[in-house]
Amino acid sequence: MGTKLSVNINKIATLRNSRGGKTPDLLKVAVDCERFGAEGITVHPRPDERHIHYKDVYDLKPLLSAEFNIEGNPREKKFMDLILEVKPTQVTLVPDVTGQLTSDHGWDTIEHKDYLIEIISKFKKAGIRTSIFIDADVKMIEGAKETGADRIELYTEAYAKNYSLNKEEAIKPFVEAAKRANELGLGINAGHDLSLENLKYFSKSIPGLLEVSIGHALISDSLYFGLENTIQLYLRELK
Repeated sequence: MGTKLSVNINKIATLRNSRGGKTPDLLKVAVDCERFGAEGITVHPRPDERHIHYKDVYDLKPLLSAEFNIEGNPREKKFMDLILEVKPTQVTLVPDVTGQLTSDHGWDTIEHKDYLIEIISKFKKAGIRTSIFIDADVKMIEGAKETGADRIELYTEAYAKNYSLNKEEAIKPFVEAAKRANELGLGINAGHDLSLENLKYFSKSIPGLLEVSIGHALISDSLYFGLENTIQLYLRELK
């Protein structure tokens, strides 16, 4: 099995919200992403709904045939209620704070172990696969295993930032983290600043990489290449 591509459509919602109407049509874009070859759709609703609205999530669920991945901070009751009602394929737990521009760190799975165990158990009882957004740190990977999570999502900004400087050094902590995750039986996802420039090397280097979630770079590339062609370009990098 190859690595699946999940397209994050937050940026489509940001563009729509800038004018307050329904253009571009978020629901149509999601369905078209699937039609163009995406194997998953990712959304990350935040409390201020500055891009994805909570209503969007409810509207998307019956339309999607590919995997549906919802990211967010479970400390928000509204988010918890949303996940348990919609029951996506996967929930990715991200430790964002209110008003945060974008995700910029993973969970401390040791400090928050008891909390994560409690939250993850609720999702697992509902039959929802659970992933934890996490830094490439072996200790945090080992802590993730203790929480009962099914998968981890490696936070890849550090890799992307240092890729052009020294890709061999940039990938090292991620390879070590992935090897430990494999030993522990944790599935591996990855995301944040992955792009056409750095995706192939990452996917070839990470053993057992199941899924990448890509939004900002992919949607930006689609302005030049078109959405269908861009999705095919990303899928090609994963083969």
